Amino acid sequence: MSKNLYIAAAEKEAGKSIIILGIMDFLAKHITKIGFFRPLVRSANEMDHHIRLISERFNLKFNYKQMYGLASDEMADLLQSGDDDAIHGTILRKYKQLEEKCDFVLVEGTDFRTHLSAYEFDFNLKIANNLGCPIMSVVSGYNNDPVAVADSILIMKGKMAEEKCTSMGVIVNRANPADFDKLKTILEKYKEEDDIGFIIPEQPQLQKLTMRQVGDALNAKKIFGTEESLSYDVNNCKVAAMNLEHVLEYIEEGTMVIMPADRIDLLAGLALSLVSQNFPKVSGIIFTGNFNPSKQIKKLLAGLSHLPLTIFKVDKDTFSVAMDVHNIKPLLFPENRQRIATALGHFEKYVNTEELEKRITISRTNTVTPLMFEYELFERAKANRKHIVLPEGTDDRILKAADILMRRDVVDITLLGNEEEIFKKAASLRANIKGVNIIDPYDNDLINEYAAEYYRLRKHKGISKQAARDIMYDVSYLGTMMVHKGHADGMVSGAAHTTQHTIRPAFEFVKTKPGVSIVSSSFFMCLEDKVLVYGDCAINPNPNSEQLADIAISSADTAQMFGIEPRIAMLSYSTGASGKGQDVDRVRKATEIIQELRPDLKVAGPIQYDAAIDASVAHKKMPGSNVAGKATIFIFPDLNTGNNTYKAVQRSANAIAIGPVLQGLNKPVNDLSRGCLVEDIVNTVVITAIQAQQG
Repeated sequence: MSKNLYIAAAEKEAGKSIIILGIMDFLAKHITKIGFFRPLVRSANEMDHHIRLISERFNLKFNYKQMYGLASDEMADLLQSGDDDAIHGTILRKYKQLEEKCDFVLVEGTDFRTHLSAYEFDFNLKIANNLGCPIMSVVSGYNNDPVAVADSILIMKGKMAEEKCTSMGVIVNRANPADFDKLKTILEKYKEEDDIGFIIPEQPQLQKLTMRQVGDALNAKKIFGTEESLSYDVNNCKVAAMNLEHVLEYIEEGTMVIMPADRIDLLAGLALSLVSQNFPKVSGIIFTGNFNPSKQIKKLLAGLSHLPLTIFKVDKDTFSVAMDVHNIKPLLFPENRQRIATALGHFEKYVNTEELEKRITISRTNTVTPLMFEYELFERAKANRKHIVLPEGTDDRILKAADILMRRDVVDITLLGNEEEIFKKAASLRANIKGVNIIDPYDNDLINEYAAEYYRLRKHKGISKQAARDIMYDVSYLGTMMVHKGHADGMVSGAAHTTQHTIRPAFEFVKTKPGVSIVSSSFFMCLEDKVLVYGDCAINPNPNSEQLADIAISSADTAQMFGIEPRIAMLSYSTGASGKGQDVDRVRKATEIIQELRPDLKVAGPIQYDAAIDASVAHKKMPGSNVAGKATIFIFPDLNTGNNTYKAVQRSANAIAIGPVLQGLNKPVNDLSRGCLVEDIVNTVVITAIQAQQG
């Protein structure tokens, strides 16, 4: 058992980045103090790509110099002097300094792109032994048949035996899917006691360049485009040396065009192709040549700020730029959420982390970071896959969230809207919605069934059959009816609609659970080291005592559903018996109702926020309480207080607020803020899926 792990590639083109990302993702679910270390990096001044990816993705608290041993030039100087001891001593010393601050350190070996290449694997083995790390070896299946893979494993194991290294196992990465069974037999044949082995097939999406990577690799100047357009995939590269008509014949979806900077005719035509619905969308343009774009080109670009396009400028000639692009190797960037979602989904599909956990020492912690909480949500959603309908199918954020959710293989999704419009919008956003179901509210086979059901449920309110049919064209009603009829397990809406528009249909015919008198909401407030539940911050303006009690009980049930022990603080402006007045009496009565209805729940109230969360204040104001100072659920006396407080904590404490989560309905329907981010939608969909799992 070990508290560190060394990832060493046996050869080039092994694709370690997906392994590093996937194992760090696994570790982050269980450990708060994780370190990442590379023995050798190319530069001390320009951050190593993998260190930047891991540091930013997992919010590591170390600076760049703490996460590597030697830069390439430092290594070269020591090699020239013949001082091997200094090389290994420096790496060990810097590693130990990092290890002191961590519960676990993941170490990534070198890249086979330096002067070490001739004896690189041997170098990594010696470093791993010095650091006391077991080794997970990565063998490339790229362009290697099973016989070549077997040879690599044999050679690698022989060298590890010579160095007396501790092996944790072998991962064959970038394998040909057709060789999967043969490779599995090979791993079993050469497997040693306690070894683990996995085969990860090639994922073509991960081998594509992005515009950001092209720009960085060429040290290009960006003269047009947004931060988002830098993440567009480059599916192929074409040099535009012909007239516009012929260039348009050769462009495909995701083509990056390399062209001289004075070809305003080509620029105008390619810009027009992005607006036209009859042409594939290029990913970007590289202007070449040792001259700047003309005033006319700059004027043209200034009026096209809405186009989904990146344009770079490189001073080299067109042929040289094309050759340079050909030599760029794909990298993962922390900014590219879709690519990271693809990588993680692929890793999780083929690597059994339960086997990995048996070989790694993980000191479980009571601390729950936002990352841990979000990962636990994903794992639970995957365990019992549900079907979620998203009525706002043409909203940019909804489409991007659907892309991420499908890449992570978390839920099944239905989008509502015109199919052609949705696909066009997705294409313009470079969002991959393959596998998503689409229902057109005005052209579907469900409308008669749904209208008849709505009429049956609401005819006592005077609704006519025609009105029932008309109302089913509304996406909120259509999506909610899908949930009511069991054609979807839950609904998430509100990115482009008001809360009232989103939840009114649920009030009309989904109704509340037995024993629940009021629909309410709660937020998961993910602080640095804990997750709290706030309720009700979105639905009920001025709840009475009975309603406050109901909100608290529903919030406790929500907390338990997501693994949070309920300790309820009924908030007020005074603590205990010290305060008097109508508002505090309302909270006091609500507390008594909870104690009567649910004696199993821990509850304190009235109580002030500081006494509910701070143990030292609690000791003074409410000594002996089993809630004060350690509350996990905070019930606000009214919507004004709750809404302002959650937003204040979210902004001032840099907390992640997930919600609102609607509670009390028979089936899950959740509302989004119209200012929501893509990450908010993803989290809300996952939470809705988990709610649906409860039946």
